[in-house]
Amino acid sequence: MNRADLVVAGGGAAGMMAAIAAARLGASVTVVERNPKVGRKLYITGKGRCNVTNHCPPERVLAAVPRNGKFLYSVLERTPPAWVEEFFEALGVPLKVERGNRVFPVSDKSADIIDALFFELRRLKVPIVNDRVSGICLREGAVCGVEIGEGLGVLTGIPCRAVIMATGGLSYPATGSTGDGYRISEELGHTLVAPKPSLVPLESTDGFCARMQGLALKNVVLTVKNQKKKTVYQEQGELLFTHFGLSGPLVLSASAHMRSFEREQYTCCIDLKPALDESALDARLVREFSSGANKDMDNLLGTLAPRLLVPVLLERAAIPGDKKAHDLTKQERRRLLELFKCFTVAVSGPRPIAEAIITSGGVKVSEVDPRTMMSKKVPGLFFAGELLDVDAYTGGFNLQIAWATGRAAGEGAAEYVRRV
Repeated sequence: MNRADLVVAGGGAAGMMAAIAAARLGASVTVVERNPKVGRKLYITGKGRCNVTNHCPPERVLAAVPRNGKFLYSVLERTPPAWVEEFFEALGVPLKVERGNRVFPVSDKSADIIDALFFELRRLKVPIVNDRVSGICLREGAVCGVEIGEGLGVLTGIPCRAVIMATGGLSYPATGSTGDGYRISEELGHTLVAPKPSLVPLESTDGFCARMQGLALKNVVLTVKNQKKKTVYQEQGELLFTHFGLSGPLVLSASAHMRSFEREQYTCCIDLKPALDESALDARLVREFSSGANKDMDNLLGTLAPRLLVPVLLERAAIPGDKKAHDLTKQERRRLLELFKCFTVAVSGPRPIAEAIITSGGVKVSEVDPRTMMSKKVPGLFFAGELLDVDAYTGGFNLQIAWATGRAAGEGAAEYVRRV
């Protein structure tokens, strides 16, 4: 292997940005990526459209980071969302802003973002080695190279003066995020905050979820409360019932606010009719039940709720499906009203970390320089992206963190190799 000034371990969003930033400053950079192609996880972000960033000021990004936001202050001031937008526009990718200030390529294709980064790496003559970084070599406590290979007894190395670890977390292991970076970081003396899933579907022991598998509810309001009845999340949007519980955009966003599953119990309350307050909804129910007085309730409710939801509503309200609407009592109507305004689902926990979009946890940020992303323990070792113990809510904020920390690590590493 040829010698490089620095090696970037991982060819995802943070890794490619780090490599580009360092190469633009004149550093000799090599990217080591275990997948045949770089940016594999980017292909699935934003449902394949790539939510590049959020069109907002840096302080809004910080507000979307539930833990260790202060650590990102410097890098977000230097690399705010506006810089990221200008960066991709300059690489020939037109962008657009959608609901919630989410930024996407005009083409709605993640591939355009990946191609822009790849061709910029090629323009800068950055080689990409298709292999796995299995270890980091030190000399007198400082980085002097990396080992690559699958640990089958035939390891090769790349001599270098700096390494940027951008190997990702544990989510979506099929994209290459297998936790190697955690192992290597710990071996080099770093503290690891236990990785947990974030932006992840939720499991429930409520059997009715499986009965409604595949049912998508749009324009509902999801409220999540902890065991003290405190609201930890509330938003309007779309969710999905699955065989294990709940998924969909609302649920993924909510999960990022549910950060204490080991000591908290959470309940989801779904407002099925958010456009109507209780009195307006009750008046609607009275009208429907009066006009269809001779209809069975299981048929009549089909005008008010999706067909898969009807038998569950009736069962939870203790109303026989063949009961005529004119026989409905005020108490039964009240129970239906309450279910429409707060259909509860008990949450038993998150799905496995492999199904999460983002990993929460990682390398302890107090052990990393917040300006350059260099380790405070190992000279020449830098971190970027999801490997760090920072994560954010949905809306392009996690990719914004990847771009900002990647750029900081790349520029920090380029400056470091100039000095040593």
